This record gives sequence, C-alpha cells and structure tokens, in this order.
Amino acid sequence: MTIVTRFAPSPTGHLHVGHAYSASLAYKQAREGSGRFLLRMEDIDQTRCRSEYEGVIYDDLKWLGLTWEEPVRKQSEHMDDYAAVLDRLFERGLIYPCFCTRREITVEIARSYSAPHGPEGPLYPGTCKSLSHRERDQKFEQEKPYALRLDMAAALKLVDVSQLFFQETDKGTIQCNPLKFGDVVLARKDTPTSYHLAVTLDDAFQGVTLVVRGQDLFDATHLHRLLQHLLDLPTPRYMHHGLVSDMKGQRLAKRDKSVTLQVIRENGYSQSDVRKLIGFKI
Repeated sequence: MTIVTRFAPSPTGHLHVGHAYSASLAYKQAREGSGRFLLRMEDIDQTRCRSEYEGVIYDDLKWLGLTWEEPVRKQSEHMDDYAAVLDRLFERGLIYPCFCTRREITVEIARSYSAPHGPEGPLYPGTCKSLSHRERDQKFEQEKPYALRLDMAAALKLVDVSQLFFQETDKGTIQCNPLKFGDVVLARKDTPTSYHLAVTLDDAFQGVTLVVRGQDLFDATHLHRLLQHLLDLPTPRYMHHGLVSDMKGQRLAKRDKSVTLQVIRENGYSQSDVRKLIGFKI
C-alpha cells in the first residue's frame, strides 16, 4: 500500500517549531515509504482564519525544505461535501439539533453532582434530545442558533464497540471508546461541519493512509473511528507524536510569537538549525 501522509494546519496564526516537527515527521514517513505527502488547510473557522497566515504557512514549509502535491485542499471550498454527509446522518436519525446556549449547558451541568466528563470537558446533558418535532420546528422558525449533535446512543446501536479498533504505530491495536465524547457537536447552523467531521471526511477523500499528528489528538481518534464506521470510510493507521514544549515545559501554542518559524527565520537562523532543533535531517 502506498503511504499517504498529510499536514493539516489551521491558518489562524503563525507556525511554531512544534508544527515544524509534525510536518517534518509526516513528510519523512511519506518520503521513506516512497509515498505521497499532502498539505491541507483546515480553514472552517472563517472568523479566525486569515489568507495572510496561509501565505506564511506556505513560506515556512518551503523554507523547511518540504514539498507537497497541488492543489492544496481547503476545507472552506468543500462545505457542500460536509453538508451532504450531515444530511445522510440526519436521515438515519444519528444527529439532532441542539438549541442550548453555552450558558444554559453550564447551568444544567452545574445542577448535576456527578456530571460526566470527556476529553473536551463536561459532556452535554442531552437537554434537546427529547424535544418533539413540533418544538424543534418552532425553534427553527424562530431562527434560533443551533448545533447538530451526534446521538451517541443511536450511533452505538449500529456498531459492536468491542470490535472497533485503530492501529497506532508504536502501540499496536487500540480498542475504541467513543462513548467518552457523549453527544459531540458535528456542525453548527452557520458552519456545516466541525473539526471532527471534516478531518475524518478529508482524510478519506484524500486517501490518507497514515495520520501523523500530536498526542493531544489521540483521544479524538476514538470518535473519528466511530464516524468512519458510520460513514463506511476506510481507516488509516495513526502516529500520535509527543508535543514540543518550551524551556518551561509548557506546550507550544500559536500565541508564543518568540518561537514562530517566521521569527526564527527573521532572526537569521537557518533551515539546518531548525532541523537540528527538532531532531530531523530532512
């Protein structure tokens, strides 16, 4: 099987050395396997994504010595694809509209002494799941904002979780537990997708066979594997690498401007300096 990897940044800020590590690792895996390396822009958040950041991302990756196939897939150009999949899930009774505000959800969770928590925080208590069709129609007519949530209970009726696995390169077979995500948001009224839905579909659409990404997304793979099953999509292998930290041991973030690749370049450091820093000979 041809190895196909990808690097999928969001153009909401400048890349830092942690991104350089992830992109270089994916590139290395593809090159050593005589495979393909893809670049994807995860730009569904139109309030934070900027074209100028996208341009700098291209410059940074070229400066690192990486090359990729064209055209670059941009999620913002494929909203119809995501909307069509949402329609399929809705027709199967696997998603429902949630009209709760964040404040209402917080209040409802506070009322429970044992509100369950998942990888992304307290789980949604299911307030809107019991709304009648009439109640939902009324809220739609009132043009209330809403999110589309996966009905986890309905989804798990369609899969034997004990047989739901994914392959991690250094850990072997991992059994999935998507239940810990609860009724997760898959889309919102004005954005017909979420990270979880878009990344799962994009990896399948692009034929990605090895997903290289940070350890902070390991738990998300449990949910992505369920979505792959529900949508009859292929399952790639996964490589979740350790996260690059600063001198204080804190995880790097885009707000850490001192370690962005752009600043590093402007301060006169070379590609080989960064390659040595992240432990790669690209």
